[in-house]
Amino acid sequence: MNLLFDVHLDLSMNALEWNRDLTLPIQRIRELESGMADLNGRGKNTVNFETMREGGIGLCVATLIGGCMKPAGPVASWESPAQAWAMTRGQVAYYEAMSELEELTPICTLEQLEEQLERWRDPEVAARHKAPIGYITSLEGADSIVSLDHLERSYEAGLRALGPSHYGVGRYAIGHDQVGRLPAEGRDLIKKMEELGIILDVTHLSDGCFFDALELFEGTIWASHSNCRALVNDPRQFSDEQLKLLIERNAVIGSVFDAWMMIPGWIRGASTPQSTGVKIGHILDHLDHICQLAGNANHVGIGSDLDGGFGKEQGPQDLDTIADLQKLDSLLSNRGYSSADIAAIFNGNFLALIRSAWG
Repeated sequence: MNLLFDVHLDLSMNALEWNRDLTLPIQRIRELESGMADLNGRGKNTVNFETMREGGIGLCVATLIGGCMKPAGPVASWESPAQAWAMTRGQVAYYEAMSELEELTPICTLEQLEEQLERWRDPEVAARHKAPIGYITSLEGADSIVSLDHLERSYEAGLRALGPSHYGVGRYAIGHDQVGRLPAEGRDLIKKMEELGIILDVTHLSDGCFFDALELFEGTIWASHSNCRALVNDPRQFSDEQLKLLIERNAVIGSVFDAWMMIPGWIRGASTPQSTGVKIGHILDHLDHICQLAGNANHVGIGSDLDGGFGKEQGPQDLDTIADLQKLDSLLSNRGYSSADIAAIFNGNFLALIRSAWG
């Protein structure tokens, strides 16, 4: 079993806003949510610590999310930056509590990264021993950053990546679902990110903000959870022009398993995994597309976004829990990928990027 580095999981949002105890068995969480209808995906969750270990996910990027972008979404939406900041501080406290329980362990330095990789050198052994899962903290949407001083405080507390936008119009950036350029506050934020060494996550940026950010920012870039617009024509995805620019910047793109981003024609609220036939293997079309643009397999990885506001009802039909991502090993092999390429996709590409950024 390959170590799988998932670079986008909303663990703290699930714990605090969805009230999911991720230390419980997956079926128990589903039972507790039976009959609940306040949020999409209730009772259909796919992620907890046990299934992460079963899937060899000994390392992840765990998000903080608390915005005040407009229009407001059903979760992670607040009326002021101070409220959003308070929410993300609660999420930081959650990760700290899980670290005290040895479910998680923070990764903020190269030394901690290498220690965690040694701990998970054999993922099956690590899983049996319930080794802690390493997490790197990323902020999804920057609206909770009350001031640039708060960004410095966040970095000191372990923040290592940041995506300036989410959905809607924000203080620092415009989301992919809107049209707009990077505002002055966003330019100041990105300059400060570069100064601190925070990785820029370009996922969710509007096209205008994307091009502005790449022109302005000279630091390390990744796209934590994005697929290809050429295959699913939506502004949430990246165009070939954008993908080529990311490849030129040595970025890595994390493939996302939200079904509507995997296959064309998905109608939210109407389509189902069964009616569309979407399976884990459909993600290989997106991986292949990026690899063809790059001429190699060095710019793709996994950013599953599982339980990121949806559950089994909006995921591949052959995915019951996040552990099923290990099926990618045989799927990639059958598609002609070498064992070295598979290891790079599972963990190596994002690890190389982080080592370069932190080195």
